[in-house]
Amino acid sequence: MKKKTQGAPAPNYVKWLWYAALTPFVLLAAMLTLTALGAFGRMPSFEELENPRSNIATEIYSEDGKVLGTFFVQNRSYVQYEELFASDSVTRTSINGREVPPIVAALIATEDARFDSHSGIDIPSLIRVGVKTILLQNRSAGGGSTITQQLAKNLFPRDTVRRQSALLRKGKLVLAKFKEWITALKLEYNYTKEEIAAMYLNIVEYGSNAYGIKSAAHTFFNKTPDQLNLQEAAVLVGVVNAPTRYSPVRNYDNAMARRNLVLARMAEAGAITHAERDSLSALPITLNYRPVSHNDGQATYFREMLRQVMNARPPKRRNFYTEWDYEQAVKEYENNPIYGWCHKNTKADGTPYNIYKDGLKIYTTINSTMQQYAEEAMLKQLRTVIQPKMDAQYRSTKVLFQNTSAEEREKIVRQAMRYSDRYRALKEEGRSEAEIDRIFRTPCPTRVFTYRGERDTILSPRDSILHHKRIMRAGFVAIEPQTGRVKAYVGGPNFRYFKYDMAKQGKRQIGSTIKPFVYTFAIDHLGLTPCTPVPNLPVTIDTSNGTPWSPKEASKVVYDGEMHPLKWGLARSRNNYSAWIMKQAKQPEAVADFIHNMGIRSFIDPVYALCLGTSESSVFEMVSAYSTFANGGVHTDPIFVTRIEDRQGNLIATFIPESQDAVSERTAYTMLTMLQSVVTNGTAGRLKWQFDLGDAQLGGKTGTSQRNRDAWFMCVAPKLVAGAWVGGEDQSVHPTYGGEGSIMALPIVGEFFSTVYKNPALGISKQDRFRRPDRVTEYDCEEEMQQSQYTEEEEGFFD
Repeated sequence: MKKKTQGAPAPNYVKWLWYAALTPFVLLAAMLTLTALGAFGRMPSFEELENPRSNIATEIYSEDGKVLGTFFVQNRSYVQYEELFASDSVTRTSINGREVPPIVAALIATEDARFDSHSGIDIPSLIRVGVKTILLQNRSAGGGSTITQQLAKNLFPRDTVRRQSALLRKGKLVLAKFKEWITALKLEYNYTKEEIAAMYLNIVEYGSNAYGIKSAAHTFFNKTPDQLNLQEAAVLVGVVNAPTRYSPVRNYDNAMARRNLVLARMAEAGAITHAERDSLSALPITLNYRPVSHNDGQATYFREMLRQVMNARPPKRRNFYTEWDYEQAVKEYENNPIYGWCHKNTKADGTPYNIYKDGLKIYTTINSTMQQYAEEAMLKQLRTVIQPKMDAQYRSTKVLFQNTSAEEREKIVRQAMRYSDRYRALKEEGRSEAEIDRIFRTPCPTRVFTYRGERDTILSPRDSILHHKRIMRAGFVAIEPQTGRVKAYVGGPNFRYFKYDMAKQGKRQIGSTIKPFVYTFAIDHLGLTPCTPVPNLPVTIDTSNGTPWSPKEASKVVYDGEMHPLKWGLARSRNNYSAWIMKQAKQPEAVADFIHNMGIRSFIDPVYALCLGTSESSVFEMVSAYSTFANGGVHTDPIFVTRIEDRQGNLIATFIPESQDAVSERTAYTMLTMLQSVVTNGTAGRLKWQFDLGDAQLGGKTGTSQRNRDAWFMCVAPKLVAGAWVGGEDQSVHPTYGGEGSIMALPIVGEFFSTVYKNPALGISKQDRFRRPDRVTEYDCEEEMQQSQYTEEEEGFFD
């Protein structure tokens, strides 16, 4: 037998065995190389890995550092790794020999036990998947994806198209896995383990429209991530696997089982002891569930106003009734950088900012405490006084729309129907007007708003419209006069049901609240004083068209012919005194221009009747104009955003208000003394005794438009100016009696100031005083002011 010689070549079958064994690895390496080179589709670039793009919510901050709300497509906010550590020492955890935040310990123990030892791909887990899951078809063996791979999948999602063959889908799945492996390796190269863990927690979905750990902690527990305890961290890590199946809100039992599984794995990993696992597993899941909604939370109307302003496009003429209002809107858009900011400014890549996706941080002037006081004051007055009065009137008269014909009432209802979502949906279905009308008259289960809470009832959509038409509305704004900073902003009683903003968007006749500006003109331009005597007689003015005009008083007053000072006429809101000033002025155009300079930008028809408040304006605009008195005659444009930062915290915009001199400091101070007489001896007399404001230095002015359609009150304090409007959505919905500004609107402002003064942390005190200019004349008309006893019913608008 022939011996095999040493060093002879191996038989061919051995070579083929080696080839067979090595070929899969060569093919795998080749596939990975081709994948990395982009042969099977684009791979994320280095820049994209450095700055991964994801939809990050824009956060709106109050001046005192609280998050008022967010703008988002996905409700996601980022936190740094350091912000995840527990704020108390009891909840400290460690895993693999290093201290980690509880939420990270839960994540590593559950999803990737060898997270600290691999470089993005866990080879032992892949072998386990290959043998048990693929070869042995054991689906319970678990997956092989690391936290880094899962991050890659979330940052750069797979192709999810399902209208393909099974073979093609499997092929794409394999390629997707290759891409995720390559991306995971790149992520591991670019980021630390801590950064990867934080990115994962920031990127994943937790259900209930919460993306990222910060949003999830707030949504489910009303906490920040550092406040989460161990069992809460376990709930949130568990829910990521299947947000609906393991939702503690929708599927409590599943969530409990999943949480306890996470706790068990934490014990296995050494993050907690087995005794801690047992005690924590016995606890229930205690939620403080607060899903984020644009309709809920604090400052809803302000947030919507801010959104509209920052996303505004250049004004179009067709959206304005007058040329004046259109021109003012154009000036505002061009000169105020916050208007249309998202379209006026671009990012480094040249694209405009997106308020829903770019994770901006918008710092506003709103004080969260004052905002709360304002919202509570409005709701209290509406709930306890205004709405009960309106409901009693309706029960007594069965009349909702005052002084209207049947045709006009039907027109109001039909218009409301056409603006509803139900009407639009029915029209899209191709329903006829007759069918739609029948549906709107058919009772069905519905939910309606009341000031005692939402109520489920059986009501036709048409009757639901009539019900909500009867709900009275209000608007409120408070501004710091020296800076123009808006401190509180309430556009209505409930944003979910009443979207129309009555603080800035809505404009109504301002009634007697215009009179202080007319009196300011008399002092500044006509040389009159608060003590200038004027006869208490009717006034008739010959107008340019030859028709004499003589205003009436809103109630029965006596024209006694006695001489009373101008101060007396303002305190009692007498129309004849305002008309007397207009008669002396002789030029309504000059008065209108003067009032515009004081801060009212809305159109004022330059006629003699302007002195009675025939023009329309908003609460926002009126409070801004009244701030001129408290700011020494200087009007400062309102400002509600101070700065904007990008998602990394880099400052990208700051805002400073513009100011202009309106009247002299002495004239402004003189008017402040007259406004104070309105509070001490006039239509706002109840302000101090009803709300215990006797020691505070306050000026004010009430206003009521024709037939009690609109009730107003403006209040001026040394460091804060606030105003309120009250009325119906439709001007035909109003009280037939007792609808004066002193009764309807004043209590909202009074309640607000009362609570503000009780909180010394706000820096506003009853001891604050108006600054008295040097060499200003003090006018003492007190003797004349006491000659006639005033009753609140005298205040009002012309008939």
